[in-house]
Amino acid sequence: MNAVWARNLFWAGLVLALAYVVHLLSGIILPFVAGAGIAFVLNPLVDRLERYRVPRALGTLAVLIGFLLLIVLIILLVVPILQQQLGQLISRVPDYVAEIRAESDRLLSLLSHRLTRTDMQQLHDAIGARLADIAGEAGHLLGSVLTGGVAVANVLSLVFITPIVAFFLLRDWTVLLATLDSWLPRLYRETIRFQAGLIEETLSGFLRGQATVCLVMGLFYATGLSVIGLEGGLIVGLLIGFLIFIPFIGGLSGAVISILLGFAQFGTWQVPAVIAALFAVGQVIESNLLTPKLVGDRVHLHPVWIIFALLASGVLFGFLGVLMAVPLAAVVGVLGRFAIQQYLASPLYDPRRPTHIGSL
Repeated sequence: MNAVWARNLFWAGLVLALAYVVHLLSGIILPFVAGAGIAFVLNPLVDRLERYRVPRALGTLAVLIGFLLLIVLIILLVVPILQQQLGQLISRVPDYVAEIRAESDRLLSLLSHRLTRTDMQQLHDAIGARLADIAGEAGHLLGSVLTGGVAVANVLSLVFITPIVAFFLLRDWTVLLATLDSWLPRLYRETIRFQAGLIEETLSGFLRGQATVCLVMGLFYATGLSVIGLEGGLIVGLLIGFLIFIPFIGGLSGAVISILLGFAQFGTWQVPAVIAALFAVGQVIESNLLTPKLVGDRVHLHPVWIIFALLASGVLFGFLGVLMAVPLAAVVGVLGRFAIQQYLASPLYDPRRPTHIGSL
């Protein structure tokens, strides 16, 4: 086995081993990923304070405290309203199920002249049983989310561990980067630095831009649904803003949830039609105004590849994988484009070309 194949096998094995470790630890790794994400986003502010001769530790503490105070302020302003609307939504779930069942009965009555009495009864019983199952599963899921030991542990870890992880990563960011840089193979150091710079530019542009899109669209949908009169419109709109971080799936899921809630609440198709129009307008604003201006084409990924990344990351790493799918796909995209460039410039593609000693 020559040196090139040995090197390639080493890097491939290292990547697979890291992916396997992340898969094994996916249940506890969320606060560390969140802390790393916060550190990555806030690091430019700490660097700016450091350029003004503010000690790194003091700048880290100031920026992190400011960030946490902003989060607490938002929570204090929004949570009471969200708690009230969430309670109303939970209390109205049986009414929603009853309304949907009544509407299904009206639809079944239209089919009664084409079906026998026995078929009608069987269909009616099946729909009723399924609605009851859905209501029971939703209640069980909500209860497990709110009271489950794993959920409580995850929330506590996010609240207490994430800020600690973010502080130490922010404080030691330059030291960590210097250490990693010292480990780079000397022959390929400049190439790896260049690719790491592209990855950082891609991730920072995407994360900051997409976070702004989520905030703006969350406020847009929360305001629009509240004006329409949808019960729980604020909490639903903010939830949709969070889900928009997941491309394609987030906006579509939010539209389906809102339309179903509108139909269950009002019992007619007029309000769901208005909600659908609201989401159509929101999609136009997001796709043609916000995303091109704030996110642009920083990810450089085909929509099919993004959908595949969402599904694959969800299967491998669960909810954490869904959240990290697009950033991970962006990293893979940068490295994949570099690998294709290396292949096209190598004798493997064209035997007449000489081997580049400095290439990976």
